[in-house]
Amino acid sequence: MSASPVLPSFDPESPVFRAHEGGKLGVHATQPLRGREDLSLLYTPGVAEVSLAIAADPTLSTRYTARGNTVAVISDGTAVLGLGDIGPLGAMPVMEGKAVLFKHFAGIDAVPVVMETGTVDELVEAIARIAPSYGGINLEDISAPRCFEIEEQLKERLDIPVFHDDQHGTAIVVLAGLYNAVRVLDRRLEDLRVVVAGAGAAGVAVTRLLQRAGVRDVVVCDSRGIIHAGRPDLSEHKQRLALSTNPRGLTGSLGTALEGADCYVGVSGGTVPEEQVAAMAADAIVFALANPTPEVHPDVAHRHAAVVATGRSDFPNQINNVLAFPGIFRGALDAGATRITEAMKLAAARAIADMVPEPTAEQIVPSVFEPGVAEAVAEAVRRLAPTRSARERARG
Repeated sequence: MSASPVLPSFDPESPVFRAHEGGKLGVHATQPLRGREDLSLLYTPGVAEVSLAIAADPTLSTRYTARGNTVAVISDGTAVLGLGDIGPLGAMPVMEGKAVLFKHFAGIDAVPVVMETGTVDELVEAIARIAPSYGGINLEDISAPRCFEIEEQLKERLDIPVFHDDQHGTAIVVLAGLYNAVRVLDRRLEDLRVVVAGAGAAGVAVTRLLQRAGVRDVVVCDSRGIIHAGRPDLSEHKQRLALSTNPRGLTGSLGTALEGADCYVGVSGGTVPEEQVAAMAADAIVFALANPTPEVHPDVAHRHAAVVATGRSDFPNQINNVLAFPGIFRGALDAGATRITEAMKLAAARAIADMVPEPTAEQIVPSVFEPGVAEAVAEAVRRLAPTRSARERARG
């Protein structure tokens, strides 16, 4: 079991605790049960016909069960928000909240599934065994580097979309914001020198997606400084990062990386000294995304940067995953997608960016409550979704 964190103030009469009392989710029936006739249709004997049809053609399960509109939101509670390893029960309110967002923004029924942590193989096996109940798997708040291997193994094993939102949702919205930031500044992605602070789930995904979008010069930093091929302390996933980033061969600290940099993306926490921000290039871009305390306070960032974004809702330009994941799953489920591809992620980022037709320094991404965002993302994703024919699915 996880070590117990320091208990915060507990006031059951506070608005927060009152809003959570009894949980944030329930179950409702989509068909009425008014008497014997309904019972015979919804359960035995009528249900047997549907079960036999699905057994003969598994693709029918998405039409005649809730599976086609249901996503599992799965966590072991090892990397929850900014709270760290608080275990599965501590993670449950967050997973319930994620399910509420799925329903509100995309009409998707999402089921929180929290489990005791274990090895990569144990978690993969457990998730794969429950996967037939769902049309998609949203992995959430699983610590790095385990999360990378868990996602990759599940993508290989399952024929439904598997999406680790801490990685790819963050990366998609960062790219959407950057698409519009360079429009505001009359720049090109290809010409930017980008520094990504953080080599965990979000940092790796942001780096990879920015590279696929055309950014050529990305320097990644962790708590020990710049990741480069000569460092002897790199884990396996950081060694892979070192092979494809840092084209100028920089060494040293984050401050060294920021000298003359055009863009900073913080997904690691901590505080960046103001003098390091001041050393960035003119008309710089600062995305300080740690919550609740950005790595660079917006007031400080605005003294030295032309475009500033955070992960908070009380400042302009909130980089929020909710702009991405509801529409991505909506499009994937509607298309019967077998996976979520890199092309789908790039298309989602472009669709989010296009929801701000005339971007400004104060608005490079739409509000999470902007009507039509999920629909636009879903349409972009649906057009590119890989699917299997009914015959292929039936063969497994």
